[in-house]
Amino acid sequence: MKNLAIFDLDNTLINTDSDNAFPQFMIEKGYINAEYATAKNEKFYQDYQQGCLNVHEFVAFQVEPLKTLNKQQLDELHQEFMQKYIEPHISHMATLLVKSHKDAGDELLVISSTNEFIITPICHAFGITNIIGTRLETDEKGFFTGNIIGVPSLSEGKITRLDEWLTQNCRSREDYDRIYFYSDSKNDLPLLNEVSNPVAVNPDEILSQYAKRNGWPILNFQ
Repeated sequence: MKNLAIFDLDNTLINTDSDNAFPQFMIEKGYINAEYATAKNEKFYQDYQQGCLNVHEFVAFQVEPLKTLNKQQLDELHQEFMQKYIEPHISHMATLLVKSHKDAGDELLVISSTNEFIITPICHAFGITNIIGTRLETDEKGFFTGNIIGVPSLSEGKITRLDEWLTQNCRSREDYDRIYFYSDSKNDLPLLNEVSNPVAVNPDEILSQYAKRNGWPILNFQ
């Protein structure tokens, strides 16, 4: 049997939070009011850190300036976002970690609470094509509505979305010899406790202490 290597994205594979960075980028581009957006973005970020983020409200805030943009405009916007806000925060160690699992023949998967529009091109930069993020609804013309489809991939939702993904691919957790999960956040403790090989990467204080008590490996890519 092969192994499954699951990665969180923000502050794990990348040394920044793409969910928090994207509104900053949109302020820079002039799509949203700086004073209003900075205050809202900071509140949402603090809510996430404290484990009480309302994902639906945050996604509606994030997607609002994107609703009138077509696919080409979105792709061009994201390309600039990647160059300015993401690529400088991809560490050599994170790249080597992904490569080591790929070279070992392991299946690679990213599970992130960040929406799939933001994370998909970032995951592709690592050569990862199995991607689970919060799913964004589109209308009949392909424009974002600001709503979420299904269960957000946050906290316990990551377990739900993982099991959905496995079922869709006619697999189960028992089909893998080992399941690794790399994460930085206490919010991911539900899934970290479900896998055979949990690994803390750039961990927050709560996750760091929990990992030490339980003898989990701790990596630092920052």
